Amino acid sequence: MGQFIDLTAKDGFTFPAYVAEPAGTPKGAVVVLQEIFGVNSHIRSVADGYAADGYLAVAPATFHRVKQGVELGYTDEDMKAGFELKTAVEALPAPGVLQDVQAAVEYAGRAGKVGLVGYCWGGLLTWRGASELAGLSAAVPYYGGGMTTPEESARQPKVPVLAHFGKQDHWIPLETVEAFKKAHPEVEVHVYDANHGFNCDQRGSYDAPSAKQARERTLAFLAKHVG
Repeated sequence: MGQFIDLTAKDGFTFPAYVAEPAGTPKGAVVVLQEIFGVNSHIRSVADGYAADGYLAVAPATFHRVKQGVELGYTDEDMKAGFELKTAVEALPAPGVLQDVQAAVEYAGRAGKVGLVGYCWGGLLTWRGASELAGLSAAVPYYGGGMTTPEESARQPKVPVLAHFGKQDHWIPLETVEAFKKAHPEVEVHVYDANHGFNCDQRGSYDAPSAKQARERTLAFLAKHVG
């Protein structure tokens, strides 16, 4: 459904982004932020899904500053490679990859209001984006690894946020989710009886009922704040 285009960040860095167009006039836009596995077939299918729901969907390659053409699967080896790439990106001088996300938001803005939706590491970037980026109308982090730490939780979002977590997530302890909820009563938080990565149908942790319910809530949230 979609295709890759090149976008350019404020510092002049050019990177690819997968763009999926809706069938008719877009009712808004969704920027989709990848997990630690690149803009792989799963993330492209997620973007295609938002396009099918009427949004212009843009998925920037947020690993491109450290490695080009990353498309990993979900094996242990892929996990290790993804963590290494994420660590390398996180080590970039500020604003790091957020300037690439900003460029994607600005490109998506041609379709109207823009929502930011991210998964795993992309969920963390979505939470950061909610407090730092311009041109957003909503943010939806899915199991954002690290976003419930005291340092990240201290951020104050500038746009409405809907956050999805899993009760069985070994990477994001439930007590930190509860602390996050107390710190951010303005954030709509939902916790599912599922593990990390429950939205991804290519992972062993995929949980169809949780993914369906989270998607319905996300679409309702986007309809309210984006269009």
